[in-house]
Amino acid sequence: MWLRRQGCLRPAGCGVEELRRRRREREAALRKARREQQLISKRLLRDDAPEEGEGGCVAVILGQAEIQQFLQLAQRGTEEKERGRALVSLRRGLQHPETQQTFIWLEGSMRTLVGLLTSNQALLQLEAARCLHELSHSEQSAVAEACLPATSYLLTYLSGHSSDFISPHVTVLEALGYALSQLLQAKEAPEKIIPSVLGSTLPQHMLQLLQPGPKLNFGVAVEFAWCLHYITCSQVNNALLITHGALSTLGLLLLDLAGAVQRTEDAGLELLACPVLRCLSNLLTEAAVGAVGEQMQLRDERVVAALFILLQFFLQKQPSLLPEGLWLLNNLTANSPSFCTSLLSLDLIEPLLQLLPVSNVVSVLVLTVLCNVAEKGPAYCQHLWPGPLLCSLLGTLAFSDTEVVGQSLELLQLLFLYRPEAAQAFLQQSGLQALERHEKEAQLQDRVHALQQTALHS
Repeated sequence: MWLRRQGCLRPAGCGVEELRRRRREREAALRKARREQQLISKRLLRDDAPEEGEGGCVAVILGQAEIQQFLQLAQRGTEEKERGRALVSLRRGLQHPETQQTFIWLEGSMRTLVGLLTSNQALLQLEAARCLHELSHSEQSAVAEACLPATSYLLTYLSGHSSDFISPHVTVLEALGYALSQLLQAKEAPEKIIPSVLGSTLPQHMLQLLQPGPKLNFGVAVEFAWCLHYITCSQVNNALLITHGALSTLGLLLLDLAGAVQRTEDAGLELLACPVLRCLSNLLTEAAVGAVGEQMQLRDERVVAALFILLQFFLQKQPSLLPEGLWLLNNLTANSPSFCTSLLSLDLIEPLLQLLPVSNVVSVLVLTVLCNVAEKGPAYCQHLWPGPLLCSLLGTLAFSDTEVVGQSLELLQLLFLYRPEAAQAFLQQSGLQALERHEKEAQLQDRVHALQQTALHS
């Protein structure tokens, strides 16, 4: 669930309030589409290819008798290693849809697995959690639904530890976090799972796991950050997470991640940065505008500076994550003059413009952020022009992507509204010729004509 504000230009004679109204009409549908897109993307801890068993043999499909044998060995084996090996064999078999179907229809199978999950032996807990994770990311809805009864046991286990929520076996905790994150993506989750999670002490424990400091375990933090992401996507009760200090905790973690990417070349940091950015973006759509800075307990400049450090890191190491950071910047600036002021005071307009060539998606988001700034009024537009903005917009008007061009038109309209002198500069730089390229495009025709009239009469 993401806040995004997509462009539409006012016809000549309409005021800025009409422009704002039309932009906001699209918000609910865009947030819903983004949220649904994120909910259907499942994460895998392993490659899609089945693992190879011992001796190089590919794991085979298991029948009912073999599943029963492995479960009995796991329950009643004489040695812990023997019991663990039985669960490893079962887990490998559960990578096959046929084995998954057989398993869920076998009476008592899920109950046995849950019993092993809640045992006091770390090896068995870990392998039972891995079996559950194989089932939880199944593409078959019946298999995923069969995992739902395990949710209450997961909650009991995860919320039943000490106040520090530090398990002596972090690999078990990481595997359980992953299994929970998969269950939180089920279509039944908003009604059957997430309310139970929010009604337990688990959200506070999750946030404790995400506190920066020496106790932070990277792998565990990644899994529970994804759990929080799917909870915030559901919109069941994001206000509760904010009450528990989620904005402050995630904001501090954002600063910590920005510091970490400056100290190390480890590209694995993006695994945690991605869900953290998404969680913050989702929560910012719930928080009252005036309370954002207070809730995050951070100065605006620190947040914006940290975000740009991450954007530069993504540009060099993982360009596909640039939209995640720009979504957050969009949500920060959409309704907050103070964050727009930070963007200007830190001289970050040019670094933003330098991202325009990366991709059409990135271009649209950069232009949307700049629209957020321009929309705040004449004082903000004075920082946008004179400067390199008009030259950059002449470049984006040459793009073939309709959405990029449309967002460029919207930004120009706002700029001309508050800085009429910019329209004259636009004309002097062959701006009308740039607009003429799009006069016959149905989706842009009215907006092009409106902008032409505004420029000529400024």
